[in-house]
Amino acid sequence: MEPEAGIPIPRNPSSLSWVNLSKNLILAYQSFGVVYGDLSTSPLYVYTSIFKGKLQTHLNEDAIFGAFSLIFWTLTLIPLLKYVFLVLSADDNGEGGTFALYSLLCRHAKLSLLPNQQAADEELSAYKYGPSSHTIASSPLKRFLEKYKRLRTALLIVVLFGACMVIGDGVLTPAISVLSAVSGLKVAESKLNNGELLLIACVILVGLFALQHFGTHRVAFMFAPVVIIWLVSIFSIGLYNTIFWNPKVVRALSPYYIIKFFRETGKDGWISLGGILLSITGTEAMFADLGHFTALSIRVAFAFVIYPCLVVQYMGQAAFLSRHLDQTPGSFFESIPRPVYWPVFVIATLAAIVGSQAVITATFSIIKQCNALGCFPRVKVVHTSKHIYGQIYIPEINWILMILTLAITIGFQDTTMIGNAYGLACMTVMFVTTFLMALVIIFVWQKSVFLAAAFLFFFWFIEGVYLSAALMKVPQGGWVPLVLSFVFTIVMYVWHYGTRKKYTFDLHNKVSLKWLLGLGPSLGIVRVPGIGLIYSELAAGVPAIFSHFVTNLPAFHNVLVFVCVKSVPVPYVSPEERFLIGRVCPRPYRMYRCIVRYGYKDIQRDSGDFESQLIQSIAEFIHREAVEPQFSTSESSSFDGRMAVISTKTLQSSSSLMVSEQEDDDVGISIQSSKSPTLQSLRLVYDDENTQIRKRHVRFHLPSSPGMDPAVREELTDLIQAKEAGVAYILGHSYVKARRSSSYLKKIVIDIGYSFLRKNCRGPAVALNIPHISLIEVGMIYYV
Repeated sequence: MEPEAGIPIPRNPSSLSWVNLSKNLILAYQSFGVVYGDLSTSPLYVYTSIFKGKLQTHLNEDAIFGAFSLIFWTLTLIPLLKYVFLVLSADDNGEGGTFALYSLLCRHAKLSLLPNQQAADEELSAYKYGPSSHTIASSPLKRFLEKYKRLRTALLIVVLFGACMVIGDGVLTPAISVLSAVSGLKVAESKLNNGELLLIACVILVGLFALQHFGTHRVAFMFAPVVIIWLVSIFSIGLYNTIFWNPKVVRALSPYYIIKFFRETGKDGWISLGGILLSITGTEAMFADLGHFTALSIRVAFAFVIYPCLVVQYMGQAAFLSRHLDQTPGSFFESIPRPVYWPVFVIATLAAIVGSQAVITATFSIIKQCNALGCFPRVKVVHTSKHIYGQIYIPEINWILMILTLAITIGFQDTTMIGNAYGLACMTVMFVTTFLMALVIIFVWQKSVFLAAAFLFFFWFIEGVYLSAALMKVPQGGWVPLVLSFVFTIVMYVWHYGTRKKYTFDLHNKVSLKWLLGLGPSLGIVRVPGIGLIYSELAAGVPAIFSHFVTNLPAFHNVLVFVCVKSVPVPYVSPEERFLIGRVCPRPYRMYRCIVRYGYKDIQRDSGDFESQLIQSIAEFIHREAVEPQFSTSESSSFDGRMAVISTKTLQSSSSLMVSEQEDDDVGISIQSSKSPTLQSLRLVYDDENTQIRKRHVRFHLPSSPGMDPAVREELTDLIQAKEAGVAYILGHSYVKARRSSSYLKKIVIDIGYSFLRKNCRGPAVALNIPHISLIEVGMIYYV
């Protein structure tokens, strides 16, 4: 028997295997609180939504059994077969979601629209995740997609639309879950009116979004027990109702009852599929939240706990309804035995709050991925766990979701209409995921086109039937996710289009290397002490802001480093592979290039560590260039393009520079010697506010190695002296405008849409952790 992925075979019982197993079981426990809250609270409203409208005219035992049979087979085919067994295997280094599939495709075929890829990126260990792409180099489908830019643009829009539907889920899930749970009060306390129920629901929703800043890790440990108690409750109630009311409901596990259901109900039964699909809402969260857990933990939790509990609960509700045909409007709460009604109601309300957590967490993951891959304006991303890499919180998105959720809750006040919107959003995401999975089967897994087509058409047929039923409900609330997704897709595409045009302008207006070489090592100006870090999005060439600076100011730093902070379409880049160092001009110019590579899940480090690592990396490059022939042979032909990956492990054992740390106490000593109480109090304030700044001061020294090349020693000495003189960060402050000859649509997109987004998102200096005191901004207008 093959072992489960992620658990080593314990030939001898080893601590490693037990640690791995216990880790997966703990993550499976946590996943109840984050991933499955939404899916497990579906019984609150599924039968109510199915038997709303014209299907009430067909209300009999066979119709109830047919509805249960549809729910059972839908749960089996889509969450269990498609997601648990197939889609969870298409992870990107442990990350899931629509953009994870897209990043996998971009690496195995040239589908990305942003032309900043480099051959060195393909050497990243995370880049090679999955089979090698050499065997499919001649694939006609691959060549066809790579040839036409419009097809790649269409693929990106499909991915963005799918991602936006997940955000739509993040708005609709809390509304329907909390409203459905609170409606149980009306079953028990008929005195409460709709306004009072709405107020209770809104208070719960505000509390839920206020909890998000604690992070997934803490929220999961708080919420997981609630969901487990909820699952035990619904399983017990389902089992009791099945045995007590109608044990014959077990027969409805046969698909024969589905045929019988459609034969009797016809078109009305087809329209009711919009209610059936609510039984699988929240399924996409299993894949989207994969980065917070592991595939094994999610599979174990679903197959052994979630799936059997849901099947027994839906079966029990069907057994109850087959004997109480008039109770469909509040079927879940009516089916609860009266002695346990209030405890179950409390647990149902708490579980509904947890249910909302799943898609809110998935929304944060999607936004972070979009942001890193250049498809969403810069926002603040807070990493809430030191142990689980993907657990994040985005304050701006959290509050936007809260406002939209409250607006929908107050606007509709009806779970059926919200359910119509919710079902359409969920099924659209699944439809997009199926399409991307088919491409992954061809390009990443390297299986035959026929196998991918079989997967695509099998699941598209099932999902297409549900989607067609959901589209019939567009006038009755289904328009909400379409409008939300349309707005978010426009925002994402406008940002991506503007970013792409800005990058293309930089690419076409690079400074000529001949012009630089013609200026000579002094660049025709005064070279002042210090290091100038010139930030640019260009991965090759000298940016236009450099010539703009040189022609307007008479001085520049002794050492110049062109820094490009770049996102690579992988979840994370290991620190050993983060820095790519090269030389821009011959040695006397003291000009270098540093490409800092981050994955879409990486944390960008603070500037203090970055400066030290950068200096060490450049020193290591200088040292390696002198001793390794591959760096020193092309001194005459091309000075821009020879890059080397500098590993942090190499830096620790490197002989290029010696590092010493000392506390920077000069200011403190001078103040302490003063007798003035005012200065003493100022010192205390300074200590409190600047503990991180004053904590350590890194100094570099040359090792005393007599065999070092004099030219290398001189260059390293210049580098150390420049670092001691200070580091300045030069950043382009750009204004992007459409050319006068551009179309009206392009002018609207660039001059209004993109400009508005740039003004209202986080500035690049904040996003790059650049210290404000050392920042120099160079203003430029980009006519794109």
